[in-house]
Amino acid sequence: QLQASGGGLVQAGDSLRLSCAASGSLSVGWFRQAPGKERDFVAANSWYGGKTYYANSVKGRFTISRDNAKNTVYLQMNSLKPEDTAVYYCAASRSASGSYYSPTWYRYWGQGTQVTVSS
Repeated sequence: QLQASGGGLVQAGDSLRLSCAASGSLSVGWFRQAPGKERDFVAANSWYGGKTYYANSVKGRFTISRDNAKNTVYLQMNSLKPEDTAVYYCAASRSASGSYYSPTWYRYWGQGTQVTVSS
């Protein structure tokens, strides 16, 4: 079971850190969905080797990391922009390979957490 938290209302340029409680040998991804839009890939961390993946729109601003002792995956979001406003979801997969960028690859989903960035 996944549990995402850490969302909130911030101003442009601020930072937020989202957390996803995820126990087990899971690759974890973060996705976001703005009203009326599709669910988009944001970042992922592979259990197998720890490789990370980012959407171009967040590269250099967001960092995904994992604390295995706490069974938690974090998404540190810096230099937030109004266009980052969305509901953010964490998702997980036990598969050893696949498309980390596709929401269909993930089997487990947490509830979303709202991130609102005001200009």
